[in-house]
Amino acid sequence: MVKVEQEQKRREGGKTHRALELLETLQRLGGSARTSHLADTMKVSEETIRRTVKKLSREGRVSRVHGGVYLGSDLALTALHKRIGERADAKRAIAERTASLIDDGATLFMDTGSTSVFVAEALRHAHNLTIVTNSMTVAQTLMTRRGNRVFLAGGELQGQTGGTFGTPTQKYAAKFRADFAILSARAIDPEEGFLVSEQSQAELAQVYVRQARHTIMAVDHSKLDQSAPMVSCAPNEVDYLVCDKPLPEKFARAMERWKVKVLVAAEKKKKGK
Repeated sequence: MVKVEQEQKRREGGKTHRALELLETLQRLGGSARTSHLADTMKVSEETIRRTVKKLSREGRVSRVHGGVYLGSDLALTALHKRIGERADAKRAIAERTASLIDDGATLFMDTGSTSVFVAEALRHAHNLTIVTNSMTVAQTLMTRRGNRVFLAGGELQGQTGGTFGTPTQKYAAKFRADFAILSARAIDPEEGFLVSEQSQAELAQVYVRQARHTIMAVDHSKLDQSAPMVSCAPNEVDYLVCDKPLPEKFARAMERWKVKVLVAAEKKKKGK
């Protein structure tokens, strides 16, 4: 009986230690992280992370979003966390198709869009990438993996996006030459092109596009016919649009006019459908 109680206490102590380690790791990483990055940092399996997160979530100490976790603060989701949780299947399909265009050893610009987070996850098995990004989440996902080099462009950190913006960010990015710029958009307009919400986002996107040999827009179909105030970049500077569904005719004609190649990522059907 004593041995049974001792074994139970040992197991409970291990669980408590793992939970505390996870909370401390989250604090060091700025309060949020992808499940995969936590597993790498703590040198445990992703399943162990998921079990620990589930326990901490029940206690209200952390909150979960698709593929990630963040420290609980009145259980309020940040704007980025909310976007990561929306249309996750579509974004994952887009990310996998986008990643298929990237060869080992490539240099990439990546922005702070929620779809870019999924692309980063899809690139975790690539080797020797050089990533220049203003996204803390993208940087955390791809650093210290398979010979990657990750450069986080400095600047003012914006909590809503989890990224850096401003003149210092643009100047730092302009030092690099990339094979691909992987960008997201708030909206797609058949006349104006790819739109974003903030001037700082547009200005940095234009730097990325100017310094990249090819540009990929990774955007799900919900952004069609939406509105946003700023043009991200000239639409004829975009080489590929990766979307989760075929485009309606007016958008398909616009892409032809701008010479943008459209790649449709087939979203995997859920079981039972």
